[in-house]
Amino acid sequence: MDDDVTEDRARGLDAAHRAAVDFLGTLDDRPVWPRANLDDMLDAFGGPLADEGADAEAVIEEIARLADPGLVAIPGGRFFGFVIGGTHPAALAADWLVSAWDQNSGSATLTPTTVAMERVAGRWMLDILGLPDSSSVGFVTGCQMANFTCLTTARNAVLARAGWDLSEQGIRDSPRLRFVVGAHRHGSIDRAARFLGIGRQELLIVDSDDQGRMRPDALERILADASGPLIVCLQAGEVHTGAFDDFSSLIPIAHEHGAWVHVDGAFGLWAAASESLRPLTAGMEAADSWATDAHKTLNVPYDCGMAIVRDPADSIAAFRTGGDYLLYTSLDPWDVTPELSRRARGVPAWAALRGLGRRGVSDLIDRLHENAVAMAAGLAAIDGIRVLNEVDYTQVMFRLDSDDATTALGEAVLLEGTAALTGAAWDGHAALRCSMSSWATTRDDIDRTVAAIRGLVVQASERR
Repeated sequence: MDDDVTEDRARGLDAAHRAAVDFLGTLDDRPVWPRANLDDMLDAFGGPLADEGADAEAVIEEIARLADPGLVAIPGGRFFGFVIGGTHPAALAADWLVSAWDQNSGSATLTPTTVAMERVAGRWMLDILGLPDSSSVGFVTGCQMANFTCLTTARNAVLARAGWDLSEQGIRDSPRLRFVVGAHRHGSIDRAARFLGIGRQELLIVDSDDQGRMRPDALERILADASGPLIVCLQAGEVHTGAFDDFSSLIPIAHEHGAWVHVDGAFGLWAAASESLRPLTAGMEAADSWATDAHKTLNVPYDCGMAIVRDPADSIAAFRTGGDYLLYTSLDPWDVTPELSRRARGVPAWAALRGLGRRGVSDLIDRLHENAVAMAAGLAAIDGIRVLNEVDYTQVMFRLDSDDATTALGEAVLLEGTAALTGAAWDGHAALRCSMSSWATTRDDIDRTVAAIRGLVVQASERR
């Protein structure tokens, strides 16, 4: 390779390392929410493309300088918005290697190193979560694609049981698929159903309790007259309350009616890795597929989701393509997900699991729950705040007396900058939600956040 090219690449990587270390070094003090909006960033990075290029070091230095006001302090300890993890150091460093290696990781024959690491990471995960060790694990972008992947597999499988070969006969005249979901399901389930050609009017919706858990008696009523192809979607970790469906009751009911049972566990599946929290997932292992994220609770960099299917033959039936130029082993990554070409997103998962170890994963899950309990206690001690959920896992939802005051507090928190949390709607009213997802969150982060929110509530009260 030309010496100039080698030197340019090395300078670019050195500049990226400096910029990354500088950014990570600001996390404790910088405002958590961005200080610039999309229009500001379009102005900063926009304009006509220059006629002449620039060397890698100059490009990276320009990116770092222009990007800073629009960056969110997600890797820090006080980002509680949505359900987004931080970046475990080993996983972050491994992700840099993934880009440097540039392995197209669909084929075990083409890229054996990265495929082997993904396969081992999948086995480790199945082991610590107590799921069947022969399951297929497909690494996708996130839980949206994991749900879609599992539900695509489920659709093919239940139609095949009904004597319909979807690959050969198509969907047009196939037996009608019944798709059963809980009232408090995540929106990614509806979206995955839409990708599969199932509209909202076709969903069979099962009532939930006040924490968002599907009611077994309601599922029994929905399925009482059921016949034909059937998929039932359950949930490990309701996104607002953190509540878990009662798998030990619900899965047998669904299986009695011949259903494929899928568990959406974007962040909740990981409760099974903790001895103290594992009872939340009791019975979950009896399902037919499971979806989760590594960039949430496992704290790997974006993006990394896992689509898990009990019988790999069902995955192969749904996804194997059969191109004559492709190279196949018994089970390749492209056999279990919709993608052919993709990055080795499972490598950071391997690194996070190896860096934490079994005990470290368990301790991480326990610490996230303990932080949620501490946050709920701190918020509940503030006059005017009411915590809305049972803090069984990692979610804390709260509100003030009115919707307007609750929304205004959420906006004030983001503007004040100590922490970031996001709004929600629960039982027809505005709420605010804190998600404990980051390995970096300390008790000091909880205390600083509670103090900042208390100050904002007092200020708002004094203005009234």
